Amino acid sequence: MDYIAAAEEQIISERLRRKLEEVNVAAQSQLSPIQDHINFTLQQAYFKCAYECFDRRRNQEEISNCVEHCSVPVVKSQQHFENEMAQFQERLNRSLVVCQDKFEAAKLQKIRPEAVNEMETCVHKAIEENLNTLPHIVQRMKTAFNITN
Repeated sequence: MDYIAAAEEQIISERLRRKLEEVNVAAQSQLSPIQDHINFTLQQAYFKCAYECFDRRRNQEEISNCVEHCSVPVVKSQQHFENEMAQFQERLNRSLVVCQDKFEAAKLQKIRPEAVNEMETCVHKAIEENLNTLPHIVQRMKTAFNITN
């Protein structure tokens, strides 16, 4: 690989890293109400419920079953959140792999300057399209978790 090609690839990698950081910031911003609901509202309800399980009239198994029952809402919510985020990440990754494949094919055809521009355009479009799905994902989770704000 010549020095120009190596420099171009490094520039592309840096731009891609910055774009992905933008995705991360946007996702964290939009998802923070959901995470707050899970980490505070549901966790608080869990601890209040679990506290009530510790009754001297209950044996250890009954206490354990009660505490486990209390954890169900928070565990299910966390799993739902993680599944939604894994699906989002998978869709984004697939989109970016398509861009990478197009770039590699263009490099083989020796149309490097056009390939770099097409790669950046493809990545930008893929990221924007995926970011546009975030509000819908957030709304779906808010509905699933009965978050009204």
